[in-house]
Amino acid sequence: MAGQAGFDQLKQRMRATWMAGDFGQIAQYSRRYAEEFVARLGIQAGAKVLDVACGTGNLAIPAARAGAKVTGVDIAPNLLEQARQRAAAERLDATFDEGDAEQLPYADDQFDIVMSMFGAMFAPRPERVAAELIRVCRPGGTIAMANWTPDGFAAKMFKAAARFIPPPEGVAPPVLWGDEATVRNRLGSGTSEIRTTRRPFDMDFPFAPADTVQLFRNYFGPVQVAFSRLDPDKQGEYAAELERLWRQDNVATGDRTLVHTDYLEVIATRA
Repeated sequence: MAGQAGFDQLKQRMRATWMAGDFGQIAQYSRRYAEEFVARLGIQAGAKVLDVACGTGNLAIPAARAGAKVTGVDIAPNLLEQARQRAAAERLDATFDEGDAEQLPYADDQFDIVMSMFGAMFAPRPERVAAELIRVCRPGGTIAMANWTPDGFAAKMFKAAARFIPPPEGVAPPVLWGDEATVRNRLGSGTSEIRTTRRPFDMDFPFAPADTVQLFRNYFGPVQVAFSRLDPDKQGEYAAELERLWRQDNVATGDRTLVHTDYLEVIATRA
């Protein structure tokens, strides 16, 4: 990817990708894990909390329930609208802004907790993301991330997609945020302590594997867009490969798909 113009084009494509489908239909299946992640942060009432790449608000909503003053930021306005609707339905104190994890629209040292679950890890320039997470967090505050691991099931799905639609040149794989050594290197210069823990995560859907593939094809932007860029024969091959992955790792039977995987929980203290 050459130059700023190339990155600007990439960002526009990424924005369109995450706006495709209806990510809320996928995100609902991970709400329990988001709530558990937020609960472990011990958020106090009145704390200023930023949810980066917040999507439909899976972290922001439970943080607001805890009494925090929550701001969510994301590149996809349709996901932000869903987050606003969820917050309004519960009469929660939360604000949702359109913005980029690589250039957050907030002042330095503004938040007590800066968090992201399966979100900021997808921005194409991780060093900028790391710098921004650190910049907007106050000294002594917490930076918390949940990132898919390089050897987990999500990584298998990303690798399958890359065989059909090669990723942009020069962009690091998002799952490197789930590698302990890499994340320590990225956040180390601006933090005084980093704790990492691999946490279990069950991808559990009330559908057979073929129908689970269809769920992602219908609603998960990256998968939907990948299919749209393939001719009919390649679409069939891609669907078959995804179904093979889900069947291979499925531990359920009948009209259910259950895949055990994990993510890396990162808890860092801002220096």
